[in-house]
Amino acid sequence: MTFLDWLQNDTAGLLTLAAVSVALLLIMIMRLRLEPFIALIVTGVLVALVAGVSVTDLVGTPIKASDSLFETGFAGILGHIAPIIGLGTVLGAIMERSGGADALTERLLRLFGPKGAPLAMGVTGLVLGIPVFFDIGIFVLAPLVYVAARRGGRSLVLYAMPMLAGLSMTHAFLPPHPGPVTAGGLLGVGMGWVIAMGLLCGIPAWLVSGVWWGSFIGRRIQVGVPEDLPGAAAPAAAPGPAGSARDTGDSDGDPSGGGTGGVRTAETAGPRTAVAVAAPPSVALISSIIAVPLVLILAATVAGVTLPEGTVLRDVLVLLGTPAIALTLSVLLALYLLGIRRGTSMAELGRISGESLRPVGMILLVVGAGAFFGKVLQTTGVGDALAGSMTAIGLPVIASAYLISAALRIAQGSATVAIVTTAGIIGPTVAAGGYSQPQLALIVVAVSAGSIIASHVNDGGFWIVAKYFNMTVKQTLMTWTVLETILSVVGFAAAALVWAVV
Repeated sequence: MTFLDWLQNDTAGLLTLAAVSVALLLIMIMRLRLEPFIALIVTGVLVALVAGVSVTDLVGTPIKASDSLFETGFAGILGHIAPIIGLGTVLGAIMERSGGADALTERLLRLFGPKGAPLAMGVTGLVLGIPVFFDIGIFVLAPLVYVAARRGGRSLVLYAMPMLAGLSMTHAFLPPHPGPVTAGGLLGVGMGWVIAMGLLCGIPAWLVSGVWWGSFIGRRIQVGVPEDLPGAAAPAAAPGPAGSARDTGDSDGDPSGGGTGGVRTAETAGPRTAVAVAAPPSVALISSIIAVPLVLILAATVAGVTLPEGTVLRDVLVLLGTPAIALTLSVLLALYLLGIRRGTSMAELGRISGESLRPVGMILLVVGAGAFFGKVLQTTGVGDALAGSMTAIGLPVIASAYLISAALRIAQGSATVAIVTTAGIIGPTVAAGGYSQPQLALIVVAVSAGSIIASHVNDGGFWIVAKYFNMTVKQTLMTWTVLETILSVVGFAAAALVWAVV
C-alpha cells in the first residue's frame, strides 16, 4: 500500500489527513493572515485532491458545474442562511437607528434603580442583542454604559460585563445571528428548536457569567470613564427619560478609535437621527417588534409537532413561522412603525438597510467556504473516520462537538470558522445518529458554546471590548476572557443536562 493509498483508504490515514487539513487551515489564517474564506477554499480543494476526488466531481466541467462539490457545498447552506442573516441585519439596523436602545436602557434604569443599574444594562444587552450584531450592540450601548457608570460612581466593569454577557449570549445561541443559524442549517435542525434550546441553555449562562461574574469582578477591578473614550464625553449630560439616539455612522464597526470610534451622539449625527431624537419609540414597541419573529417561529415549531398535516391552522402557522417569512414581517413592521410613521423617508430607510448589509458579505463567504470544506470532509470519508473514532472513544457527540469547536476557537479566534468546521467534522456522526430535533438543537448549542470560549488576543471582539471599556490587556483577560469562558462552559453544561432528559 502506497502512502497515498493509506491516506485515502485507511482510517488512520484519513484521520491524519483531517489533522493536517485543520493544521493547514490554522496556519493560513493565523500565520499567513489569509482571509478565512480563502483559506477554507484552498484547504478544501487540497484535501479533496489528496483524498482522490476527481476534478470533475470537485469543480464540474466548463459546461456544467451545478452538481460539483464546490457549488453544492456553497449553495446548500447559503440558500438557508442568507435571507435570515440579511433580514436580521436590516431589522437590527432600523431598530438601532430609531433610538430604541436609549429608550430601553432609560426605562430599565428607572425600573431597577441605581443599585440595580448593572442588571438593567444586562437586560438591555439581552433584549437588544437579539436583533443587533454583537459589535454594533457595543457601539450603540457603550455610551449608555458610560452614563450609568458616571451616575453610579463605580467601576465601568461593573456595568459593562452584564451588558456584554447579554450581547454575547444572544449572538452565540439565538437566531438570526450567523452562528446558531449556520450550525442549525448544516446539522438540519429547525430554527424554532434552536431558539427554544438556545434560551433554555443561554439564560442560565447569562445569569452566571454576566450577573454573578460581572458583579464579582466589577467590585475588584476599578476602571474609570475617561473623557477621550469614543462616546464617553457626550453622554455625561445624561439623556432624559425619552433617551437620545445614537448612530453607528459609517465605520462598519471599526474599533481603531479614529474619529468617534463608530459612535455618534444625537447632537452630531445630523439628519440621520433627527426623527429618533424628536420621537423616540416606546419600550413596548421595540420589545414587540423583537418578539414577533421569535413567537412566530416557535409557534410554527409547536404546530408542526401538535397539529395534524393538512389543517389550515398548521399550514398558516408553518408559513408565517418560516424564519425568512417571520423576519420579513418583522422588518416590514419596523420599516413602518419605526421609520415611515415617524417621518423617515423610504429613501433614507433604503440607505440605512444598504449600509447595514455591507459587513454581511464576508460572513456569508466564510460560511459558504466552510460548508464547502465540510462537504469535502464528508465526501472523502474523513468525516466518517473522525465519527468512528469519536464513537470508539465513547465520547458523546454533544461533548465532541463542544470540544472540537472550543479547540478551533481558541486556536484561530473566529467563532464562525469554528462553527462551520466543527459542523463539517461531526456531520456524518449526526446524520447517522438518528437524533431528534431537540437533540440536534442541543448539539447546535454545544457547537455555538464552544465557539465563544476564551476570547483572547486573536479575537477581534477582545480588542473592541478593551478599547470601548478602557481596559488594559491584562484587565480584559481577567474580565472579558473569563466572562466568555464562563458563558461557554455554563451554556454547554446546561445543554448536557437537558440532553440527559430529552
